[in-house]
Formats: sequence, structure tokens, C-alpha cells
Amino acid sequence: MRGVFVAGTGTGVGKSVVAAAICAALAARGERVAAFKPAVTGLDQEPRGDWPPDHELLAAAASAEQSADDVAPYRFDPALSPHYAAELAGERIEPQRLTAAARAAADGADALVCEGVGGLLVPLGDEFSVRDLAVELGLPVVIAASTGLGTINHTLLTVESARAAALSVAGVVMTPWPVRPEPIELSNRATIAALGAVEVSGLAPTSPDALAEAGATLPLAAWLGG
Repeated sequence: MRGVFVAGTGTGVGKSVVAAAICAALAARGERVAAFKPAVTGLDQEPRGDWPPDHELLAAAASAEQSADDVAPYRFDPALSPHYAAELAGERIEPQRLTAAARAAADGADALVCEGVGGLLVPLGDEFSVRDLAVELGLPVVIAASTGLGTINHTLLTVESARAAALSVAGVVMTPWPVRPEPIELSNRATIAALGAVEVSGLAPTSPDALAEAGATLPLAAWLGG
């Protein structure tokens, strides 16, 4: 399976923007790209400006024939960890359903972009985490990280967690990367690259209409092999 698994150092660090930018950039160059996210929570929250819910954003950015519901098989209203949101809804997230749905999405596509939920160790169900799903799919991991104070520790822990499960870390994307970065942001980027032995890219602030342009600045060829 060709593609990437976009993981985050935590919640609200820009995973969805990174994943959608990758989808849009691949689609813009003529690839048939499918998107997948195991679960979406927080659907009862107010929209974030022009940004739709994650599964709708990914469906719009991808070029495969997918509905938003196809992108995310589990969808919950409360902004909670997916295992707890499922529990409150009287549901159970089934690992086999997730892997089957992800592989079905990838079938016939040139690439699959899978976005995780929160960080790698977020539980999706009993004894099955976001990291376990990444292992099942066998995709290289791209880590979305914030730019400011605290990101060194969070990012290096995520790199370590991925590698502990024998996952390949393709790169780190710090976002939103400012046009004129502050010294601390430059230092954070260089430190993560050096200590994590990983390529670190920056994704500039973008909008839903400019995702393809933003995604084209990322090292997609290195991540996806062409």
C-alpha cells in the first residue's frame, strides 16, 4: 500500500490540515488519492471559521470518489477521545472494521492518506490504539507538530513511540510555520531534526482553498517514492 499515516503530537496540532494538504497536492498533480480517518469526534462543536469537520475536509481534498462518511467510519458528537465517545454512544470501535475500511479506501487509489486521532497512543478501542492502526496499515508516518514551546519534547516522544513499534518516520511537519519565524521556532525545528534524526518541514498557514499549493511545498516524493 502506498501512502502516509499522518500522526500528531497531540490534539489540535494541525494533523487535519497537513493530511488535507497532502491529499490536495497529490490530487492536483493527477493522482487518485484516497483519505481515511478512523474516527471523528467533536461534531457538535462550532465550525472553526472556514474549516469544515475533519472528514469533510479530507473528502473534499482527496480525488477518489469518497463521501465524508466513507472517509471516517466512526463519527461522534462530543469532543472526546474516540474510545470514550463510542462508549457514551453505546458503540464499540472494531479494529477489524477500521483496517478493512482503510484498505477498501486504498483499493484502486494511487495513494492513501490516513489521518490519526490525537496522538499515537490515543486508544480507539480495547487494547487498540492509533499506533496499532498505523502498524496494521504499514504506512510511513508523518508527524504533525506545533512550532512553539513544548514541541521538542512532544515531537521527540512521538518519534520514539513510532520507532518503538517499528514504524518508519518519514518526516515531521511543523505547522503553522510562519513567514518570519521567531528564533525559538528556528531552534525548535533544528533541535528536533538533530535529536530525532528526522527531516523537519514547515507548512505555512493556509486555507481550504489553498491546500494544494501549501501541500506542494512538502517533500511528497521522498515520503511516497515518486
